[in-house]
Amino acid sequence: MTLEDPKEFSFPVIRVQQPIGDFYIGSMASKDLFDIAYFDIRHIVHEDGIDSYLGIQRELSPRRVREIEQYVKGADATFPTAVVLAVPEQCVEVFPTPADQDVFYRMTLRNIPDAEDPAGIILYRQIARVIDGQHRIAGLESYSGPIFELNVSIFVGADISDQASVFATVNLAQTKVNRSLVYDLYELSKTHSPERMCHTIAVALDRTEGSPFHKRIKRLGTATNNRLGETLSQATVVDGLLQYISKDRLQLLQDRDIGKRGGKWPRVDAHTARQLVLRPFFVDGRDTDIANIIWNYFAAVSERWPEAWNSGGTGLILNKTNGYNALMRFFRAAYLNFATPGQMVQKDSFFELFKRVSLSDGDFDRTRFLPGTSGATALYRVLMEQTGLGT
Repeated sequence: MTLEDPKEFSFPVIRVQQPIGDFYIGSMASKDLFDIAYFDIRHIVHEDGIDSYLGIQRELSPRRVREIEQYVKGADATFPTAVVLAVPEQCVEVFPTPADQDVFYRMTLRNIPDAEDPAGIILYRQIARVIDGQHRIAGLESYSGPIFELNVSIFVGADISDQASVFATVNLAQTKVNRSLVYDLYELSKTHSPERMCHTIAVALDRTEGSPFHKRIKRLGTATNNRLGETLSQATVVDGLLQYISKDRLQLLQDRDIGKRGGKWPRVDAHTARQLVLRPFFVDGRDTDIANIIWNYFAAVSERWPEAWNSGGTGLILNKTNGYNALMRFFRAAYLNFATPGQMVQKDSFFELFKRVSLSDGDFDRTRFLPGTSGATALYRVLMEQTGLGT
């Protein structure tokens, strides 16, 4: 079966060796790059009543593409950082050059237009999956000025989990990327990490009927089609959990590296456990216990203030970002009131604690608890004072 003629092009590359594996650095004219690249957008697929998430890229922003289209017309236009690509092994040939056979190579990329199994066909426009840099490529699609080359980093034969890891590593610290999407990509990871665990818990709480978060969490940070009542982004939920597992970004990176190397996380001392109350569960691999504790905690919230928790309007904040952030900030004090880190706490215990709070459902309004961190802080202080945990 042939869908198009065989086509190929070659260019010089340099091999780079790093812990994740070898990759190659080269440069391509923007038109050549656009011809072979495709964007694998992360999206939801409904099949037989089951939701699956496919792809690793964020959605293209038309506004960002327009900005780049204008920017590349300027005399000082430049993109000094690499576009990152993943290319199947069967589409690549790499030959060492006489100059330095350990570093300098010539790479040939080609399509596979003819295959006995149609699944083996790879079109020319599908040779390179874009891991990072899709907006730069799209913004250069209609470029007509002098040659504009882009430096590229090419991973050959990388599996989907490694591609997702590269995307997450490149983008997690950048505010321009939807953090919910980045956390969602940890589903593809093969190793344990705080982010992967918290993503798994958020998904379980969202999917499980009877959960206080059932169908309330926006998986990719934006509203899910055909679902009403989503009041929290996945990033908000995950960040609320992460604060009690890893103390900062450095520890997150260390935890992730330990997981990738198949190591064991060190035991948590008593002082650290009182600050990071969920870390003992993480170290012991007790993901389900964390999910159950969070379920119990917010089930108590929903039972104490059912109208505010189930509100679908914009007036009440309890089930939205401000309310969730305040409740998760209060969670540590509430948990330690009943347990030593590593122990379970039941819903009824949390409920009895919330009964001390005199706030009614209607008190959780935007005028009393203003949007932003000030409103979340104000609610946290009320919870601490009225439960007696702030004294």
